[in-house]
Amino acid sequence: MMLIRYINQIGKYFLMWREIFKKPTKWSVMKGLIFKEIDDLIIDSLGIVSFISFFVGGVVSIQTALNLTNSFIPKYLIGYATRQSVILEFAPTFMSIIMAGKMGSFITSSIGSMRVTEQIDALEVMGVNSLNYLVFPKIIALLLYPFLIGIGMFLGIAGGYLATVYGGFGADVDFVEGIQRDFFPFHIIYSFTKTFIFGMLLATIPSFHGYYMKGGALEVGKASTVSFVWTSVTIIVLNYVITQLLLTK
Repeated sequence: MMLIRYINQIGKYFLMWREIFKKPTKWSVMKGLIFKEIDDLIIDSLGIVSFISFFVGGVVSIQTALNLTNSFIPKYLIGYATRQSVILEFAPTFMSIIMAGKMGSFITSSIGSMRVTEQIDALEVMGVNSLNYLVFPKIIALLLYPFLIGIGMFLGIAGGYLATVYGGFGADVDFVEGIQRDFFPFHIIYSFTKTFIFGMLLATIPSFHGYYMKGGALEVGKASTVSFVWTSVTIIVLNYVITQLLLTK
């Protein structure tokens, strides 16, 4: 029974995607909704993304430096390890899991509250495609999600640089050499590819749980928790799949 319920939910999720693009809302209305979602989801996340990225980059570089106990190991490995850790995994994947908590809970609770107060029913009565009205602006806003993660990548490496140089763990020349050494541009394509996919998940999975929830205010909180769990699980599973497809030969 549990398996059938999961399959039913997955099917309903993909059917939701189809409904989102049916009967679009007028552009004059949609334009304002898109800018509001950009402000709520992207601009409001700049602070936490910048703060976490900067300090995690610093911690990665310090931990790498403290483990280079052998004098024969070159110091440029600090910069190399920081770059690889931040670009390949921390910024796109773990920041997306953090955003599943911040953005996802916000999206689920806002749509869920509209469901509880029958605002979604009112939209349907007025002949508005409520899924297009509520979810489509979030999808468009999160097309800018790679831009947010790009800032996180830059600040993560900058935090590593400052922690290494001003913490006395290495010279700036060594750190810069490590950033440049054995750099593969495809790693950037790989990171932004999965960032784009994670952005679409962040827009739609929390919306799904908010839109189809039943009950009252208590159930809104439960739906927010469930959406965070499933968004995180999906991100981690797809991270493995994308890595297997794009990085392995």
